[in-house]
Amino acid sequence: MKKIKVLHMYADMLDLYGDSGNMEVIRYRCAKRGIECEVDTYSVDSEKPDFTSYDMIYIGGGADLEQQHISADLLKCREGIRAAYEGGTFLFLICGGYQLMGKYYRDADGNDIPGLELFDYYTVAPSSRRKRCIGNIVLRTEITGVPIEVVGFENHGGQTQGIKTPLGEVLYGNGNCSKSRYEGYFEKNVIATYMHGPCLSKNPELSDYMIGYCINRGADEMQELEPLDDTLEKECRKVMLDRLLTK
Repeated sequence: MKKIKVLHMYADMLDLYGDSGNMEVIRYRCAKRGIECEVDTYSVDSEKPDFTSYDMIYIGGGADLEQQHISADLLKCREGIRAAYEGGTFLFLICGGYQLMGKYYRDADGNDIPGLELFDYYTVAPSSRRKRCIGNIVLRTEITGVPIEVVGFENHGGQTQGIKTPLGEVLYGNGNCSKSRYEGYFEKNVIATYMHGPCLSKNPELSDYMIGYCINRGADEMQELEPLDDTLEKECRKVMLDRLLTK
C-alpha cells in the first residue's frame, strides 16, 4: 500500500478539546495495517509547503482569538489549499477549521474574520457569548454507504448557515446551528464538523473512510482496507448512544 502524507496545520494553536488526537488515531489505524503515514506540521510564518503534495490537510478547532491570530496567514495559503482541494486532497476540518473554509466568520463583537471561500457557507456568532451549542452530539450519516451513528462533543457559539451537503442528521444535540436538523459539511474529499473529542477515537468508520480515500487516490485499482478489531471503540460508543438516545 502507498504512503499517506498528511499536513496538520496550526497544531500549536488549534487543538481545542484534544483535536490533535485525531492525527494519533489516523497514525494508529494506518500502522495497524502496515500503511506508512507521514504527518507534517505547518504554523504561522512557516515556509509554505506544496499543498498539492499531500493526501490530507487537517485543521483543528480554536476559539475566536486563535482564529484571529491565524487568519492573515491562512489567507496567504488560500491558492495552495484550493489547488490541493481541487486536485483531490482530502480536507478534514474541525470547528474553527470548518468555519474558516467558508465565506467568513462573524464573531460576537460583529467583526468579520475572512474565510478562504472554498465553500459557500458562512458562520455568525450571537452577540451574547452565553448563547452556545454545548454538549454531546449524535449524528446519523451515510457517507460510508450505510447508515451509522457517530458521537462527539460540540462547543461553539458560531451558527453555520448555507450548508447544502451536511455530514449527517442530528439525532441528539444542536448541529450547525442551535437545535438544527443537520451538522457538518461533506463532499467526497471533505469532512467538516463541530465534533471534538477527538471525534475519530469514537468513530472508526470516519477514520477508515478518510484512510481508504487517501490510499486509493489516483490508484488504478481500488484497495480494500484490512478490517481492524474495533470492539472496544464500538462498545464505548454504544454506551454513549444508549445514554443519549434511550429515553
